[in-house]
Amino acid sequence: MTSEEFDPSLVPELLVSNVSRSIDFWCGLCGFEIAYERPEEGFAYITRGSAHIMLEQKGIGRNWVTGPLERPFGRGINFQIAVPSMGPIEKALNRASYPLFMPPETKWYRIGDFEEAGVRQLLVTDPDGYLVRFQEPLGRRTPQQVRDSV
Repeated sequence: MTSEEFDPSLVPELLVSNVSRSIDFWCGLCGFEIAYERPEEGFAYITRGSAHIMLEQKGIGRNWVTGPLERPFGRGINFQIAVPSMGPIEKALNRASYPLFMPPETKWYRIGDFEEAGVRQLLVTDPDGYLVRFQEPLGRRTPQQVRDSV
């Protein structure tokens, strides 16, 4: 891993109720890996390609909390994570009977006057209610390509 891959400009740090349970979800089901951890502090730094997340267990170490923490944590935010293929994540979640927030869908988003970007995506919440949107890119198309395919 290069220093650029390891030092992204933005890394969310999620306050979690149980770091082991969160590692089971993020690493066991969603394909992240532990880059390093400090178990005595309830902390893990996890990565999947260029997606990086820090997990910090509530009540251990120094927690930065700006207000009352109520479940589900992270209301009003979803973390979009691009993956080369959603298949392995979808299969792992299904095998674990883990509930999806939104089943897989194919969606085209307008990204300008003359282009759309396509994704196959699903949404799932982690054990503390953080909303995660995994997206597999499908490429781009123009409105003319859409009309020609009809």
